[in-house]
Amino acid sequence: MKLLSVVVPCYNSQDYMRNCIESLLPGGEDVELLIVNDGSRDETAKIADEYATRYPTIVKAIHQENKGHGGAVNSGIQHASGCYLKVVDSDDWVDYDAYMKILHQLKSIIVKNETVDLLLSNFVFEKEGKKYKKVMKYENVFPQNTIFTWDEVGNFRKGQYIMMHSMIYRTELLRESGLKLPEHTFYVDNLFVFHPLQYVKTMMYLNENFYRYFIGRDDQSVNEKVMIKRIDQQLKVNKMMVDQFDVKKVINPRLRQYLINHLEIVTVISAIMLIRSGTEENLKKKEALWNYIEENNPELYQNLRYGALGKIMNIPGRIGRTITVGVYKISQKIVGFN
Repeated sequence: MKLLSVVVPCYNSQDYMRNCIESLLPGGEDVELLIVNDGSRDETAKIADEYATRYPTIVKAIHQENKGHGGAVNSGIQHASGCYLKVVDSDDWVDYDAYMKILHQLKSIIVKNETVDLLLSNFVFEKEGKKYKKVMKYENVFPQNTIFTWDEVGNFRKGQYIMMHSMIYRTELLRESGLKLPEHTFYVDNLFVFHPLQYVKTMMYLNENFYRYFIGRDDQSVNEKVMIKRIDQQLKVNKMMVDQFDVKKVINPRLRQYLINHLEIVTVISAIMLIRSGTEENLKKKEALWNYIEENNPELYQNLRYGALGKIMNIPGRIGRTITVGVYKISQKIVGFN
């Protein structure tokens, strides 16, 4: 059994996937690289097969008809043989030194027969054209280099959150959680974080800048104009998260509060994009989203609607929307997102 399975979803990734794969190969025989060619129409399939031929004991090329990012991750989880699983998008890469430390830690966990459901590390916003690199760290939140539970987790700051880039899940936990991401849907990263996290009991945090998250390409799904264009997919994921979260069933108060905060961030992003679009139709969708949450998850609605961000998002009229957009622009500069 491999120590770590790394799923690399690829769709028309010929221009940058080599950089991603080359950053992962130093893991050697401890690592299984699952390159999922998701119905690409360029040279992606050829490149995936090339690496599988050159490194037959490390790299597997999985070819499938186009199912979207979620469908590619689902295939990776299905084929994974590693004790732990990491998703690395094909336009991103990993830092060598941090990678070696993480593999060493995973090996130690296995040798000692310890149970760690989730290993966390930092990620870096590699924003195109920016010299200053914003790092998402958790040193104020998680104990370092030791196994801990939610009872020992500190308070997250506003704008500080767990992303897929931070996470290495225990593979069996992913499967036991019943995670199945929707196909042909953008923004499923939030579901990858949100759904299995409800089952996580033990964690470990390494304060290492492991994942390099490239951001700023014009066609990228997190580009603001692209997000507005695909707002219905963002809303779909937002609603799925609402449906998957029963506030009363999450017993641990710190985990419950984190999940509420995470959903708050996703809902705020949905609302901001709807406001930024400037159309009457999308302003109605914003109201419809809040109505959906209230009708389908009333307890969650109380937490979201009357929290600090919920109040800002719902200041009525044009002045309220101007204030909301102002807060968003300040957050962009502080947090570093696109």
